[in-house]
Amino acid sequence: MEVLKEKRQNTMLDNVIEQFNTISDIMDLNPNIRKILSITNNEIIIRFPVKMDNGSIEIFTGYRVQHNNALGPYKGGLRYHPSVDVNDAKALAMWMTWKTSLAGLPYGGAKGGIQIEPRNYSLAELERITRRFAFALGENIGPEYDIPAPDVNTNEQTMAWIADTFMSTKSSSERSNNKHVVTGKPVGSGGLEGRDRATGFGVYITLRLLFDSRKESLKGKKFIVQGFGNVGYWASKFLTDDGALLIAVQDAHATLINEKGISVADLHEHSKPRKGSVKGFEGASEMEPEDFFGLECDFIIPAALGNQITEKNARKIKSKVIAEGANGPTNNEAERILLANNVTIIPDILCNSGGVIGSYFEWLQNRNGELWSLDEVMVKIEKKLTEVFKKVEKLANEDKIDYRTAAYILAIKRIETAYIQRGIFP
Repeated sequence: MEVLKEKRQNTMLDNVIEQFNTISDIMDLNPNIRKILSITNNEIIIRFPVKMDNGSIEIFTGYRVQHNNALGPYKGGLRYHPSVDVNDAKALAMWMTWKTSLAGLPYGGAKGGIQIEPRNYSLAELERITRRFAFALGENIGPEYDIPAPDVNTNEQTMAWIADTFMSTKSSSERSNNKHVVTGKPVGSGGLEGRDRATGFGVYITLRLLFDSRKESLKGKKFIVQGFGNVGYWASKFLTDDGALLIAVQDAHATLINEKGISVADLHEHSKPRKGSVKGFEGASEMEPEDFFGLECDFIIPAALGNQITEKNARKIKSKVIAEGANGPTNNEAERILLANNVTIIPDILCNSGGVIGSYFEWLQNRNGELWSLDEVMVKIEKKLTEVFKKVEKLANEDKIDYRTAAYILAIKRIETAYIQRGIFP
């Protein structure tokens, strides 16, 4: 007797390919350009040895996938996580292509990282791992070719190590011309004031714009956040500063709830010395993780990893707004359920694009030898995000389509136009 197998859950790559094919059909994308955009240009897998603090050698696997550079240099983050593999990198690289195109930036899409649990390594070991990875990547990255940035479990320190390693491979007279090989660097090493908060700020701005368009205020709105890293923290800070109320937070270690409101500042202070973990925070109670997405609230911010909202939990969701702080947190089957329930989803390629917009300004600042103040940077990011949000909203309203479909059409249309105008070599 044949035993029925449980249906395999779609991967992020399955989701992004399905999204692309669906949108290509809707917009009647040029079939030749569809072929080009359905594949990645380069997939780089690197295995490299690193000496540990105890003298032993470990072998690590790193990835860099470059999807498309029709609009400019490849751009995208590097993440350190056990789940990193070539297929996830392919999916994330494609999303970066759409994200940079939608934002009107002169970039293509890339993504990568190392298959590693960084919590298990000392700071000195992480530095050696990062520098060895950067050296192994070699000319596969570069300030006018492929520009990495921080992502899950990487930060400004990671970027400083990569920049220093890459610059050290250049001649003395050329080193300063290569500072913009990465973005998200510390301010003292050529970073941009405000880059640390740019992604979370973008989540806040897109939510504010959505509620503004509904003639509603954020004041008193209750929200929940999955992931309290850089994006989750900054989004929560800006939202609570504007009067919203954070009532629940979930990470890999704990799920916390306080209906009266969780102090963002106190939770941040609690999590910092605990490698980002919210477990043990006294300002909230622990709850069952599987009940998190079903909480009564005005909006949800998934700001952790991909494929968190699936067909298994989508029906529990009572919130009518989801703001995707992470990349690909909602799979396609879940999205169909949510849209049928009149849930508005601010898609990742719009909602969390404040980070890559900030990266663009850092890249420009390094390239042109300029220095901008924090206030100038935040105004620039808000202006750019507002322009993009209004375009997406306008198309969604005119064509009576959801925000993701509108965002994808605008993004892919821009790349299609570039190919049509330029032609294909030779």
